[in-house]
Amino acid sequence: MNRPSEKEFKNSLFFKWILNNQAVIALMITFLVFLTIFIFTKISFMFKPVFDFLAVLILPLVISGLLYYLLKPMVTFLEKRGIKRVTAILSVFTIIILLLIWAMSSFIPMMSNQLRHFMEDLPSYVNKVQMETSSFIDHNPWLKSYKGEISSMLSNISSQAVSYAEKFSKNVLDWAGNLASTVARVTVATIMAPFILFYLLRDSRNMKNGFLMVLPTKLRQPTDRILREMNSQMSGYVQGQIIVAITVGVIFSIMYSIIGLRYGVTLGIIAGVLNMVPYLGSFVAQIPVFTLALVAGPVMVVKVAIVFVIEQTLEGRFVSPLVLGNKLSIHPITIMFILLTSGAMFGVWGVFLSIPIYASIKVVVKELFDWYKAVSGLYTVDVVTEERSEEVKNVE
Repeated sequence: MNRPSEKEFKNSLFFKWILNNQAVIALMITFLVFLTIFIFTKISFMFKPVFDFLAVLILPLVISGLLYYLLKPMVTFLEKRGIKRVTAILSVFTIIILLLIWAMSSFIPMMSNQLRHFMEDLPSYVNKVQMETSSFIDHNPWLKSYKGEISSMLSNISSQAVSYAEKFSKNVLDWAGNLASTVARVTVATIMAPFILFYLLRDSRNMKNGFLMVLPTKLRQPTDRILREMNSQMSGYVQGQIIVAITVGVIFSIMYSIIGLRYGVTLGIIAGVLNMVPYLGSFVAQIPVFTLALVAGPVMVVKVAIVFVIEQTLEGRFVSPLVLGNKLSIHPITIMFILLTSGAMFGVWGVFLSIPIYASIKVVVKELFDWYKAVSGLYTVDVVTEERSEEVKNVE
């Protein structure tokens, strides 16, 4: 049986009414998306064992993936200097282990003590802020009409702070019920992550080539292009965000220590970690900082504000442009929407992983859209129309 020619295919009703019709395609995609969501909500219980299994594996996989993109440049650098790849990987592992031992023996105990003292003192800090705010309202007549609303809001914040502090101080009892699952996940992550990371660093090229060889010949080149672009997006984002986060943490820790802010090093490290959440992280990290500054007095508030302005200037003008550039090309409003949605649906993991996942999906969607443009013919330039428009312009 002879296959229809390209001309016959483009003259068929299927091409004219479906592939060549933007409205029909948009309706079909919308229908399929809602149908998929509806079906999944009805049969989600069937996937619970799969989700439970993935919940155990997700931590080592995420840790291995992040460390892979962070350590790969170091391994490649050593390999280019004539060191065998396995030897280079083991050398990098040795450096990381030594750094972890140093951090666990110095920074982590100090951070743990500072964080515990901060959570224990948080209720008194919030109460003092509440008293200072009430005194400020009493000395400003134009705010007295809003004193009830402001006092109610501060009381709610104070009660929530006390509640969080009590929960934190009694975390041993809270964790006891989930001790088995927590120990299991941490144990699995601790054992599996180094092995997964080792094989990713050693065999990542062979893994990609093996995957491409399984695909049909016509799909290998576009799939390879997609994988290369996804790898570029992920590596650029992960490496850049971690470098920027470390830089921000160091800047804040040093500056907080210079101005004499209590728990300065811990708050600086927390600010660095939260900085990996675009736009929102930096401002969220300043909430406990300004709370402590208000307790210390107006002079400390001014110092903290100056530190924040200096850090934001250094990060925005020098650190981020040099390290990150504009690798993802995602609009800030899109980033905010992704963070809010993923945070509500998947919690902390969603906030930290949503942007690189979105960037990877964007690469695939762009490739599919380019294919659709080539197949449908809806986006080709009409040469005759273009010539006529040029003639009209010349006449005018």
